[in-house]
Amino acid sequence: MSRILALDTSTDACSVALLNGDELTQDFRIEPRRHTHLLLPMVQSLLASSSLRLEDLDAIAFGRGPGSFAGIRIATGVAQGLGLAADLPLIPVSTLAAMAITAQPGAQGLPILTALDARMNEVYWALIRFDESGMVYEVEERVSSPRDVSVPSSITQVYGVGSGWVYAREMESLSSTKVSLDQSESIYPTAASMLTIAKDLLLKGQVCLADEVRPVYLRDDVAWKKKDQQ
Repeated sequence: MSRILALDTSTDACSVALLNGDELTQDFRIEPRRHTHLLLPMVQSLLASSSLRLEDLDAIAFGRGPGSFAGIRIATGVAQGLGLAADLPLIPVSTLAAMAITAQPGAQGLPILTALDARMNEVYWALIRFDESGMVYEVEERVSSPRDVSVPSSITQVYGVGSGWVYAREMESLSSTKVSLDQSESIYPTAASMLTIAKDLLLKGQVCLADEVRPVYLRDDVAWKKKDQQ
């Protein structure tokens, strides 16, 4: 029986979820710029509601990016602190992959083009499909201008989700690709979706020590290195 706590603060959403065997509980809130105040109390509340201590967990998963630089650092730092305090392994999870998990039922088998607004007229994006073996990246996650978002020529239709689709009219390279756009255009990376990925990674033993994890910024991969050098 797996017990995994998941955290995400990579967007305007602050999200915490707890897997306790077959039971999943979560707390999801859209509260920009309040993540530092909300995250730990949300964690404590979920653990208390399940009568668990931090030490009872098997691992802690967190949204490692891409997304808001500040938000990614918050989730990474809190996950590291909790992991070190309770001697627990960490499981970094892609925010774009988590969005694909959420969108999978609506995609009806289509490849999912997940996109987050990266500001500065850029998007974080990836093209993901699901088959018998699980999740497969058709295009690895990256950051680019909307006009450079493209898919392999063999793919004629995709399912689009995420805040990055506000730039849909600028995605000129997709002009020959049929896009079925999620009507809400508001699928967020959620801690609950991250648990689906984290559970599988834990079973495979694909975990990290707390002092090994690093955020994934995409736009500026040297930011963390510079911090380490200070």
